[in-house]
Amino acid sequence: MSTRALRSQNRFIFMLNTSISDTLTGCSVFYLGLFDVQEGYPSRNGTYYILPSFLGVNVLTFVFAQFDRYLAVCHPFFYKRYISRGVVIGVCALCWIYTYSILTVQSVVPVAFAAQMNAFGVIVLQVIVAVKVLMTIKLYMITRYQLSREAPGTDKDSKKESLRIIVFVVICFLILWAPSFVNISVKYVTKNGLRFKNEATNLFAIMARFNALSTPALYIWGSPALRAAVWNSV
Repeated sequence: MSTRALRSQNRFIFMLNTSISDTLTGCSVFYLGLFDVQEGYPSRNGTYYILPSFLGVNVLTFVFAQFDRYLAVCHPFFYKRYISRGVVIGVCALCWIYTYSILTVQSVVPVAFAAQMNAFGVIVLQVIVAVKVLMTIKLYMITRYQLSREAPGTDKDSKKESLRIIVFVVICFLILWAPSFVNISVKYVTKNGLRFKNEATNLFAIMARFNALSTPALYIWGSPALRAAVWNSV
């Protein structure tokens, strides 16, 4: 935020938004550890899914970041003309507004309907994850072909850097989230699956929350400009 050169690039705006949600996810871990929290219907010391939804903001933001990189690589003239920094900031704000608008509705409707909305939200999340994986594969294939045709330069290096970060972030995301997704799916479909005493002892949820640590770490590892900014500022 304190480095002007980074604020002017759209991809770093997306990185900033995911990092904000990751930081809040990290803070929420303290709440889960201090109290006997069990989200759900009925809940126990729950937060009306406010804390778990930080991860949802992260997932949505990253999907839009993938589409942003796709347009930047495959349709550069359209991208430069229409995708301004204001548009990207608006998209990032939309991720927060959409996520917490749904939660607001869930908190005022009858419990039975709220539980149905939550189940539908889990299905939508699974679809979004599938889109993330498909977009990553498509981005990797297209970008490799496009970059092989471009002349060496800072723009080409920036696109290669973005691609590398996106691929590794998605791989780590899948590794950390896959057990939780499988367990949730099994519980919804068969009523079996593993159940835990509370959120703080849910091994799959703990793995998923480690995504909030791995994503910023991969950003810093994959981007020399961000690494230099962090070194100078922090």
